[in-house]
Amino acid sequence: MKEIKVLGAKNCSTCSNLTSDIESKIKELGTEAKVEKVTEIIEIMKFGVMQTPAIVVNGKVVIKGRMPTSEEILNILQN
Repeated sequence: MKEIKVLGAKNCSTCSNLTSDIESKIKELGTEAKVEKVTEIIEIMKFGVMQTPAIVVNGKVVIKGRMPTSEEILNILQN
C-alpha cells in the first residue's frame, strides 16, 4: 500500500483540493493508499520542499511547487 503525503499550509485551498483529488482518484481506481496532509513547516522542510503543494509517495518527493494534472495523479497512483 502506498503512503502519500500532501505537503502544504493549513489554509492553502490548492493543497486541500489536491488532497481531495488524490482521495477521489484512489476511489476511482479502487486501489489502497494512505493519504495524509502535512501542514507543519518543520515536517515539510524535512523533505527539502520550499514550495507547496507537494506530493510525497513512500518517502520520495514526486511533485513540488505546483498542482499536478489529473493524469499525473493517476500515474503517481498506478506506478
